[in-house]
This record gives sequence, C-alpha cells and structure tokens, in this order.
Amino acid sequence: MAVLSGEKMADSLSVLVLNSGSSSVKYKLFDMEDESVSASGLVERIGGAEGTARHRVRSEEGIRELDLRQSFTDHRQAFEHLFSVLGNPGLSAIGHRLVHGGERFQRPVLIDDEVVEAIRANIPLAPLHNPPNLLGIEIARELYSGIPQVAVFDTAFHQTLPEVAWRYAVPQGWYEKYRIRRYGFHGTSHAYVAREVSRCLGRSLETLNLITLHLGNGASITAIREGRSIDTSMGMTPLEGLMMGTRSGDLDPSIIFYLQRVWGMDGRQLEHVLNHESGLKGICGSNDMRAIHAAAEGGDSRARLAIDMFCYRLRKYIGAYLAVLGKVDALVFTGGIGENDARIRARVCDGLAFLDIRLDPDANAQVGPAGRPIHARGSEIAVYVIPTDEELEIARQTLSRLREVDSTG
Repeated sequence: MAVLSGEKMADSLSVLVLNSGSSSVKYKLFDMEDESVSASGLVERIGGAEGTARHRVRSEEGIRELDLRQSFTDHRQAFEHLFSVLGNPGLSAIGHRLVHGGERFQRPVLIDDEVVEAIRANIPLAPLHNPPNLLGIEIARELYSGIPQVAVFDTAFHQTLPEVAWRYAVPQGWYEKYRIRRYGFHGTSHAYVAREVSRCLGRSLETLNLITLHLGNGASITAIREGRSIDTSMGMTPLEGLMMGTRSGDLDPSIIFYLQRVWGMDGRQLEHVLNHESGLKGICGSNDMRAIHAAAEGGDSRARLAIDMFCYRLRKYIGAYLAVLGKVDALVFTGGIGENDARIRARVCDGLAFLDIRLDPDANAQVGPAGRPIHARGSEIAVYVIPTDEELEIARQTLSRLREVDSTG
C-alpha cells in the first residue's frame, strides 16, 4: 500500500501533530523539509462556558497570531475550528500522541479500524488519557479521511525493557490476566533527547549509554543502553517513581491499606490524593518550583524540605541506574525544571564527583543554546541540557513509519 507517493513527498512534507486531552487540543504543523513549525496552537476549556484558542500561523506575509475566546461545546467543534484556521496545508500525514500502547504497540503504527479498537481495549490502562486521545483520532480520521494517520505511543520507547526490569514481584496470574507490569512513560521525550545528545557528542546512538531525566510537573528518569531503554522510573502508571509536582512517586503500598482500614478512605479518594495532592504540593502546598524556591529563600522550612526530597530521590535513581548500566557516557536534563532550573541541576549533581559527574558552575548557570554541555573539564560523564520537543519527535516517527510502509508496499 503506497501511503506517500514519490510525487506527494516531493511536493509536500507537512506533518500535523495532534495531542487531544480531556478538555483541550494541542497541535503543531511541521514542514519536514527543514523541520520548521508552520503553525501551532492550543484549544482549551472544551465543554466549558467560555473556551480559549490560541494560534500562531506562519505564511508568506509573516507570522499571524490569533487569541480567541469562544465556547467549544465538544471536541468535534474544537477540531473543526482548528482545521478552519489551518485551511488546506497540503498535509502529508497526521501524527497522534497516545499515552498508553500497552504491550500491543511497540512502535508507531499506521491507524486503521483494527488499531482504533486495540487502542480502545487499552483504555483501562489509561482511563484519563486514552479516551480523549482516541476521540481526537476518530474525529481527525473523519474530517481528514484521505490523509494517512499514525499513532505514536509514550510507552513504546520502553518496550525494550528486559523482563527483569518490567516485571513486578506479584503472582504470575496478575501479569497474565491483568497485565500488571511496568510500562513507563515520557517515551517520546526520552527518545528525542537521547537522539539529540548523540548528535551533540558526534556519536551513533547505538554506541551510547545514557541517563535521561525528564523533569517537569511529571518527572521520570530512564536508563538507556546502546540507544535502547532498559529501565525507567514510571511503572504501570505515571504515579510510580520520582517525587513529582502533584504525584507521590514511590510509596509503600501498605499505606493505602492502612488509610482504607483505619481511616475509611476509599479508592477513588486515595487515587485523587496520590495523583493530584501529593509530591511537591503535598509537602509545601505548591507544585511550581519557582514559587517553592522563592518560599525556601524566604525561610519556609517546608519548601526547603520539598526541594531536598526532590533532589535526594533523583540522586538515588541516578546511582541505581549507574549501577545498572555500568558505564555511562552522558547525563541529560530536560523538561521544564530540567531545562530551566540551574539550582536543581546543581543540587542533583552535588556530591557525585566520586561517580565522575562534575558540573561547571558557570556553564550550568548560563542560559545558553539548545544542547549545551554543562559538565566541568575532566568529568568522565558528560552532562547536557537538551530542550525536549515531543511534537517534533512524533512528527519524525510519523514520517519514518509512513516511509517504511511505502518501502514495503
């Protein structure tokens, strides 16, 4: 099946990336000839009394920015608005971000009816994210029925984990029947920065061992051996692992049983608290690291504790992944905190000189170009700050998958 004909590919290489959330649609339109962004935007508060839409569109006349306030009764109306703004960009393909692919999807996949049903079957694994992701697919397939569309999964990059890393020590039947296992998330971000740091180092990704840290309101760390994810901190859900903005991260499971048995808390209440009221917010009342720094500087002991805990847990995982990998070529910071917070980077790496990780304080403090090294001379392990671009990674994977389909007929 020819998806991108030679004539089509020569004429246009525009890939639209869609990320459909429960009450929002985020998009970027890429010209893949030079990977530039032709348009981008966000439609928010879908289903609310007053929605908002922000667009930035590049044309021959220059950059046009639109900031609108209007109601969007549902996702269909939001998509129709989005496509009316884009007009007819001569799309080659549409790439969709999917949070959870389960075990079925280990790579990007061309979307057809069978894929849609398989995504639907994975909804119990990601009940908050997969339904709006799927809704975006269904509407886009209807409105742009002639355009090939590809699903790119956050979990796919971690499907290379060895069984010793993805299995939990629970009864065999729990895995066989309920698919209880580690899946990992933020895969498109970890994959993107891994490729980018390989370019910065001038080495093939397949020759590198890396530890990548995606630090934002959600946070995860991944051990990469020869370009393949072999361990990651998030588990069956994004709740496991590092301390995050509002998520608890690693937790003794018996705490849940205790709160249920002694204090009468139900499962839904506990799920909400651990996902939305814990982490940094649970310790000091805020999940904004900038506000936490300001409070700590003002003498707030809870804010100082939150920062200390955040950095301490990161160092523990770095140490564990150094032990897993044996040899590490680079440590890579990305995400909102990882890219912009020099103080957190310094705190995380403080005291790791014995592991051959040494920061250059001046380089770390500077706001430099993308892909900048911040390690000191003599540091055996390179340290980089790489701004992530998950949408570009999705666009690249989308185009790559369609080319594979074309080459195989």
